[in-house]
Parts: sequence; structure tokens; C-alpha cells
Amino acid sequence: MGKKVAFVLSGCGVKDGSEIHEAVAALIALDRAGYEIVFTAPDVQQAATVDHNTEKPEAETRNALKEGARIARGNIRPLSDLRPDDYDAVLFPGGFGAALTLCSFASDGTECSVNPEVESLINEARQSGKPIVAMCIAPVILARTIPGARLTIGNHPETADAINSMGAVHINCPVEESVVDVERKIVTTPAYMLASGPAEVFEGALSMVKELDKLF
Repeated sequence: MGKKVAFVLSGCGVKDGSEIHEAVAALIALDRAGYEIVFTAPDVQQAATVDHNTEKPEAETRNALKEGARIARGNIRPLSDLRPDDYDAVLFPGGFGAALTLCSFASDGTECSVNPEVESLINEARQSGKPIVAMCIAPVILARTIPGARLTIGNHPETADAINSMGAVHINCPVEESVVDVERKIVTTPAYMLASGPAEVFEGALSMVKELDKLF
């Protein structure tokens, strides 16, 4: 098998979990390039749940791991069980779950905190020299945890300013391209922060995986 990517999910659905188009685009790009996927998510309640039909908050609670299992077709592991030997790179698809549950950027902005298991995964990957990849809004997690990281969320000015305020460096980027921080082994792509549809998301995912290949 090829190199293994820890694919970190935050639920299932753009409004409160992982963005499904982005997750699938990344999965196809990785599969084409010969990577093995290790699905994982923190075994925690989502910070919010939203009715994706009405876009209104729901009272019921949902578990990020159980909801992520929908995308993973059931083959998912709790993030707490993941060990450094289990993966060669880390990938975060977007969706508001990345900014609600994996970190608190959606509610706390530049004062946000990161889920402890997610932060540990990032720290372990960095200490081992393993690449980290993020899409759409998920790069805010890296801005919070990796000082000086060069990142993109596209060109949204308020979010770019927030990334810079957290000590990272935002780079404007077209939807079909990606930004690479070679020194820190980070690749980010705008995805639905800019994309008008899944084809553009997929073009960005292909660019992201192509740049990931170069970091090994």
C-alpha cells in the first residue's frame, strides 16, 4: 500500500461537520495518487447541529465520530486511538465542523482554542516531519497551532486578517491552486471558500495532493 493519510473528520455536512464535496474530492485525489486513507475523528459531541434543509439550528446533539462514519462508510477510528505509526500525513477537509468542533474559531475568532486531540495530532505530525494538509476554513486550525505557517483560505479579507492576527501568514490563492509552506510541510487550498461548484473543489484537491507528493 501507499503512504497513509489520517483523514480528520468533524461530522457530516457543511453547516456543522465536514463538507461532503470537499471530503469526497480529497478522497478521490488521494486514491488516484495511491494513498491509503485512515479515517478518524474526535469522539466528542459536535459543537452545533444544523438542519441542512432549513439551515436552522437543531436541539438534538450529534457525535462527530459517528457522523463522520457516514462519510467513511463505517471504517473510522477515534482520534484518541491513532498513533504516530498509523499515518504518514494528516488532512483536514473543510466544513463548519472544522471551525466549530475541531477548533472554536466560529465562536471565538482569533481567541479560539483547538480540540486537545487535534492539537496533539498536529504536534505529533510536526515533530515527526509529516505533512499536514487543510481545505477551505480548516487552515484556521493550523493558524492557531503552528506559528508562522503560510496558509490560504482563498481571499476572504476578514478571515485572512484573523489568520494573520493569530501569527500565521495568509496568502491569497485561486480556487484551483494551493499554497505550500515547504519549511513547515503544510499544503492548503481554498475549496468552497471560493469554489462555485464541486468541479472547482476537485481541481483544488488535485493541486493539493500533487503538492503533498512533493513533501515526502
